[in-house]
Amino acid sequence: MSFEYAIIVKSKTRLETLIERFNTKAQAKFYIERLGGNFEEYQIEDEIFKNSLNSLQTQLSKIIKNKTIDRQYVSSYIFSEKNIIVVIGQDGLVANTAKYSNNLPIIAVNPDTKRYDGILLPFNTSNFIQGVENVITENYNSKILKFAEAKLNNGQRLLAFNDLFIGASSHVSARYKITFKDKTEQHSSSGIIISTPAGSTGWLSSIFNMAYGVTSMFEKNLTPKQPKLKENDLLFAVREPFKSIKTQTKLTAGIIRNNSLKIESYMPNNGIIFSDGIEKDFLQFNSGSIATIGIAKETVNIVINNAV
Repeated sequence: MSFEYAIIVKSKTRLETLIERFNTKAQAKFYIERLGGNFEEYQIEDEIFKNSLNSLQTQLSKIIKNKTIDRQYVSSYIFSEKNIIVVIGQDGLVANTAKYSNNLPIIAVNPDTKRYDGILLPFNTSNFIQGVENVITENYNSKILKFAEAKLNNGQRLLAFNDLFIGASSHVSARYKITFKDKTEQHSSSGIIISTPAGSTGWLSSIFNMAYGVTSMFEKNLTPKQPKLKENDLLFAVREPFKSIKTQTKLTAGIIRNNSLKIESYMPNNGIIFSDGIEKDFLQFNSGSIATIGIAKETVNIVINNAV
């Protein structure tokens, strides 16, 4: 395959978002410092990112034509089979891009290794170009990852690279019926998180952290553990389940393996399913809707750093 363009995907920095909100850098600084914040931290973060982005663009331009798009346009951008995708940003940006990548190779670059864990970012600005050259010569290794899928009984579906959220769009209790492995309960909760192996170190991990934090008040010397998911596994966890005359709390977590999870909405309005933390990328999930959760047929192609 002959690649013609590299598409660089980036996000706005926090400083850029503040300037958009307050019109000027000076007004943004006044707002942050008036509230006791450290505006310098925003400036340093912004400068490091822009230096990394400039370095990436300069290096990339020497070997392949490229153009840069912002995260907000990814969902409407049509990637060609002649594109290489280069993501520069935090781990979440990889997840946001993956759903629209059509299994094209993704080279994920960490722009600030002192700030970002980079679990999904195997490259930095010093070594990413080797990954690009390997892809161009079709001599690269990659990790093929699966998406989670929420499919509604009306035919609509939504993919997630990291996780799906099923619940209410506002801070009210979500009401639904959950069925897993021939067990069924009615629930009132803060919603359900369904995580892929790629996403299990993100939002889902915070649920385990909370659970261990609460439990450690009563049991000392606990060793935090989290199940290791296999390639085709999904893990679901119910957030803050409430027990009442009509609602139960025994079916609150499980590994979806060679089966599926079914959720039937009991919410007359404001029910929602969204993926990878993007509330704009959603399905309505109101009364009458039934969601079946499982592994999707689509995959994502993350290029691996061969030097590691």
